[in-house]
Amino acid sequence: MFRGVAELSLDTKGRISVPTRYRDELLTSCEGHLVITVDTAEKCLVIYPLPEWETLQPKLDALSSINPMSARVKRQLLGNATDVDMDSSGRLLIPSKLRKHAMLDKKLVMIGQGKKFELWDEAHWDSRNHEWQQAILDSDTIPTDLESLPL
Repeated sequence: MFRGVAELSLDTKGRISVPTRYRDELLTSCEGHLVITVDTAEKCLVIYPLPEWETLQPKLDALSSINPMSARVKRQLLGNATDVDMDSSGRLLIPSKLRKHAMLDKKLVMIGQGKKFELWDEAHWDSRNHEWQQAILDSDTIPTDLESLPL
């Protein structure tokens, strides 16, 4: 289970060091084999351990190619999906095309999202995170799926 925010640096070769607190779990669960793809709603990347991706891909494959929105989502997620392996130093090479999509600069954050991670440019994350926090504060309504959470 992945959670929390980790600050990372992108090196000159386009690599990040996976935080040590996640390395053992990734080596155990997927031997360091991961899939990186784009997020369909935000300018960030999503990193899946290979077994998690393998449960998602058949669901993506089953999406309608006739429905324009389903076809777009399928095209984005599958078309940008890239297999990557953690090296012996715990680093991942982020493909150039994906770095450009997410506007990744030198300072990044890796956000644990349960069974996957999001990878954001730090400045973009800070901006969006502030917007979301403000929207929560400004909202008078609580979605029904949040009402039962004991926060």
